[in-house]
Amino acid sequence: MIDNYLRGWLEGPLDRCARTLDKGPITPDRITAAGLALGLGSALAAGLQFWWLALVLWILSRIADGLDGPLARRRATHGNVDGGAGGFFDITADFVVYGTTVVGVAVGASAGYDAPWWPFLLVLLAYYINGTAFLAFSSIAERNGRQIDDGRSLSFLGGLAEGAETIAVHSLWLLLPGISPQIAVVWAAVVAISSGQRIIAGYRALS
Repeated sequence: MIDNYLRGWLEGPLDRCARTLDKGPITPDRITAAGLALGLGSALAAGLQFWWLALVLWILSRIADGLDGPLARRRATHGNVDGGAGGFFDITADFVVYGTTVVGVAVGASAGYDAPWWPFLLVLLAYYINGTAFLAFSSIAERNGRQIDDGRSLSFLGGLAEGAETIAVHSLWLLLPGISPQIAVVWAAVVAISSGQRIIAGYRALS
């Protein structure tokens, strides 16, 4: 919901960071891989109930996710154009991290607070539907020449739940694991609404 605003606000700082990181051995794919490893580490730490460690690793993972794109665009201006593999790796890593962190929190909360699993299953279901909607739209829009060009590899349809909200909610889980099931129920509903928005917007855009 606020991703467009945040991208405009963070564009300058991220570009400056990308300029600093623009060294030979540092590549966008390696930053993506680092973000993936940090995200998996966060999920593992949550499952083991090391909540603060999980929170730190989660935030570092999302910082890495915010840096690979600006570095890739910077490299592209110097002629090092990515054919799409980097964007594919990035979105795949995001989905892996989002899913595993939900499972990690569910495992940790269940073990430490006797929390039920079903709220987290609702979140995973909502993620599945939401991801299907925007990935299907991006693929079909690209084929039909109706893609949304905002500098990212895929055509992203806006919605109530976007990247910023996901980062905030996952952080909240790790800060307040004792009430994570209640947070999960609300979050699943928000993502479900966002899924509906994307399905309707995507259908209208392609009609």
